Amino acid sequence: MISRRNMLGATGALGATALVGGGGGALAQSSEIGLTPAPPASELTPDQALDLLRQGNAAFLGGQQTNVLTSPQRRLDLAKGQNPFAAYVTCSDSRVPPELLFGRGLGELFIIRNAGNTVDTVALGSIEYAVAVLQVPLVVVMGHESCGAVKAATEVVTDNATFPGVIGQMIEPIIPAVLSARGEEGDLLDNSIRSNVRRVVRYLREHTDPILLEPQKQGKLKVVGAYYDLDDGRVDFFDLP
Repeated sequence: MISRRNMLGATGALGATALVGGGGGALAQSSEIGLTPAPPASELTPDQALDLLRQGNAAFLGGQQTNVLTSPQRRLDLAKGQNPFAAYVTCSDSRVPPELLFGRGLGELFIIRNAGNTVDTVALGSIEYAVAVLQVPLVVVMGHESCGAVKAATEVVTDNATFPGVIGQMIEPIIPAVLSARGEEGDLLDNSIRSNVRRVVRYLREHTDPILLEPQKQGKLKVVGAYYDLDDGRVDFFDLP
């Protein structure tokens, strides 16, 4: 059964955005939801942008199939310019596609992906562009269960493992996260994945250029951390400012 919350989607504080169906009977039969584009980024607060993601993940967890925004008219509109409502830093893992996890469509998420969701010069410049030029109010850094890049970093720490090519260099930024997680109770890999997210989030909150720091001080931007569970599809926004 589709709840009123999932049917209405981003109503309330977001007013202009709603999740609407294509007729009561058809909706109940197919469990599909139509999705209207999010409001322009300039019209959303950081918390409203985060609510859109939470509502989309709730629909994903409920097994609702989203009519993704890929119509010819939508493509034509986007050809004139993009206006995403969030920048999303996550892993390259094929099991972690942000648009699907949050039921969003073309032009809505500005996504930076690499193995281990780290932030190098290219990734940082992309985030700065999203904030300064596209004016996104929200940056999310998301790790995920069973991350291969973080697993490799744990093997370097625990077994002095080495890897071919530039894989070893690629995972070097993750090793401090593993070292800081070694003393925690529980599974080292899972703890390291979350530690890696926290380190990147802290860097973006505290040690970057004023191009990111000033909007955060002014309340126009939030940087949050998240963890995706591969088994149940749930996204846990666990590191909030």
